[in-house]
Amino acid sequence: MERYRRDWARDRSAGRPLAVVRPAGTRDVQAVLRWAAAARVPVVPRGAGTGLSGGATAVDGGLVLSLERMRAVAVDPVARVAVAQPGALNADVKRAAAAAGLWYPPDPSSFESCSIGGNAATNAGGLCCVKYGVTADYVLGLEVVLADGAAVRLGGPRLKDAAGLSLTKLFVGSEGILGVITELTLRLLPAPPPASTLVATFPTVEAAAAAVLGITARLRPAVLELMDRTAVNAVEDHAAMGLDRTAGALLLARSDAPGRAAAEEIAAMEAACAGQAATEIFTTDDPAEGEAFAAARRLAFPALERRGELLLEDVGVALPDLPRLVGGIEAIAAAHDVTIALVAHAGDGNTHPVIVYDGDDPAHAARAERAFAAVMDLALALGGTITGEHGVGRLKRPWLPEYLGDGALALTRRVKQALDPLGILNPGAMLPTEGTR
Repeated sequence: MERYRRDWARDRSAGRPLAVVRPAGTRDVQAVLRWAAAARVPVVPRGAGTGLSGGATAVDGGLVLSLERMRAVAVDPVARVAVAQPGALNADVKRAAAAAGLWYPPDPSSFESCSIGGNAATNAGGLCCVKYGVTADYVLGLEVVLADGAAVRLGGPRLKDAAGLSLTKLFVGSEGILGVITELTLRLLPAPPPASTLVATFPTVEAAAAAVLGITARLRPAVLELMDRTAVNAVEDHAAMGLDRTAGALLLARSDAPGRAAAEEIAAMEAACAGQAATEIFTTDDPAEGEAFAAARRLAFPALERRGELLLEDVGVALPDLPRLVGGIEAIAAAHDVTIALVAHAGDGNTHPVIVYDGDDPAHAARAERAFAAVMDLALALGGTITGEHGVGRLKRPWLPEYLGDGALALTRRVKQALDPLGILNPGAMLPTEGTR
């Protein structure tokens, strides 16, 4: 059971579960939750274990409910929907959609290994989210098993549906504390045209952030990603992708606009980058070349993991505050004498500061924890969010009360109490114990 105790966040507080249960379908999940409710045993739902905030951390004496065996995917090309079980990988859904000439846009960097149920539980985004939105924008319907074992169907394959409360949206991003998702109905889009790509390097990360503002003021690129020097060099050490090691920051932008509009968008992006003293600007219409740069961006997390243990942030701000956020993160790294690599879905203000530290050095680990807290506090001070797409989990739980405020936190607790009165669903995730920060 050891490999089921933690997700990718490597939460050191992980408990030892009573058992790991791997259901094959909704009825199995119902049976598990009925037993757990009767026995007052906690249940931690788990997808593929790629979560980055400790949302699937096991608890002592509880069950880990792994949905990895539930992987069926079916596509209706006329309705333009996919019906998927939660254990299906994001890549499985993409492949099934592509076989029908369609496209499922949400694309976390771990799309080849993360589950679609986990994506829904955390409302995951990805590289395309700046133009195409996040998981919640594509979930049309759900089947959910509640804490008492009752199965409920919500929504369906309709593009418009205003009947009743939006309960489907309530469960997207709920991190397993309200129910267990056992089926998803997902909206699909026509496949976009091949994308054109721009890569620009800058002397500083602040200059790159300013270029982001210049680009987004005029258009919505299909992709707009940022990597700082530390992230670029980690990727180069890992895979030798040919990136400029001397650059202070790198921007990756793409346009999938039809026809001549793509060239016009790339030209506008090029002008915005030149206006912020970009040291080099490269453009290409070759999809393979463009995908190579996207692959380099996706390698950032595994490349950084080779350098030490990681604490991953997921903070976001309104776009005008992006330069202040990235500059503040650099100052925090210097003040706490830790390495913080920055990668970002820059086009929507969602940054991933990655703190790299030596877990065997208690003093270094303590500085990393303080730096983590300082980044969270900085995001809140700028009116930002503590998570843009990874979820609160357990790592960011102490900051949720300050982010929500007393009224919204109390309302969240009332919803939790109504749907899970025994408190057996993913205890410790998202919501802090009452009376604590």
